[in-house]
Amino acid sequence: MKSVINILKREIRFVSAQKALVLIFLIAPIAYAFMYGSIYANKLEEKVKIAVVDMDGSELSRMIATQLNATQMADAVYASDLNDAEQQLYHGAVQGYLFLEKGLQEKVLGLQKATVTLAVNASRFLPSSDLTATLSKISLTLGAGIRMKYISKQGTGNEAALQQANPLSLDYRPLYNETSSYGAFLLPGLLAIILQQTLLIGLVAGMGIEREQRFSGLFRMGNSSAVLLGKGIFYLVIFLIIGLFFVTINFTVLRVPMRGSGFSLLLLSAVFIAALIPMGLFIGSFFRSPLMGMQVMAFSSYPIFLITGYSMPYHSLPRTVQWLSALLPTTPFLKSYQSVVQAGGNLLDNKEPLLHLLLLWAIYCFLFLWRFSYVRKRIER
Repeated sequence: MKSVINILKREIRFVSAQKALVLIFLIAPIAYAFMYGSIYANKLEEKVKIAVVDMDGSELSRMIATQLNATQMADAVYASDLNDAEQQLYHGAVQGYLFLEKGLQEKVLGLQKATVTLAVNASRFLPSSDLTATLSKISLTLGAGIRMKYISKQGTGNEAALQQANPLSLDYRPLYNETSSYGAFLLPGLLAIILQQTLLIGLVAGMGIEREQRFSGLFRMGNSSAVLLGKGIFYLVIFLIIGLFFVTINFTVLRVPMRGSGFSLLLLSAVFIAALIPMGLFIGSFFRSPLMGMQVMAFSSYPIFLITGYSMPYHSLPRTVQWLSALLPTTPFLKSYQSVVQAGGNLLDNKEPLLHLLLLWAIYCFLFLWRFSYVRKRIER
């Protein structure tokens, strides 16, 4: 136990003496969380530009354009003709255009098929999907109103006419991300990735510095298990505090709801960080230069995020990518993290991810102990 405490004290002195490590471990997580988090602080995009080509000029076509412009999502601008609207779309002035054909109102009132055409820039996912959803709601609402007015004129009461005009009513209730916004979905996972990557980058850089200095007497202070435990306690405490800061301060500032138990999230975070520590030390032991290690881990941030199944459903990933993803503590943690933070889950709901994390912790502890013993024998020869 004495050797573990000595290694812990040495780690505190070691990190304090390295300005780059202080920046990575203490400044970078907080700075990145606020910097990247502020990008999605509003969570929901508003007033997406859309051109309206009104070839009908009727009361109904004007009503459609007015209703569209009245929504939070769209900002309608009129185009003189279809060619004008297409040019605005091609030049990026608008994200789509709405074409209202000539004779639209006459066809609708005559109970004939009428077409409202929406063209969107699908190269940008959010504007296209939001515009489509908004126009669909407007079309369904106006269509039901017109049918109800027609049926009422046949002598049917308003209540019966409403039932006939809209016999199937959709009761749409998002349970967790109520606004269905991309920001509310992304922010919790983004904060978890920032916590992970700053820890991994710092661990890998720290091991690179250790190898450059030939471990500066670390071998004489204890065996491989003592080194892992001494270093691990230091980083576990530091990053649990940072994780707590994220949940209390960043969640509040960025208006991210925390629906689950704080104790469940704390325990899952502790196991997650505990699994990352031997993983980072193991990877870092292969780099003789801290700069190279930092560069590799920095470039790995986005690929790791993509293969964890957070941005893309896990079951839709290629099988080989799923196997690789299963080796990362990030994958089970983000699954449980999303469950606790967004859906209000508890530990019983996340038994499988927790066991997965514990298994990875054991695997990476074994790999680090084996690797460190190997490096130690080579250096001491």
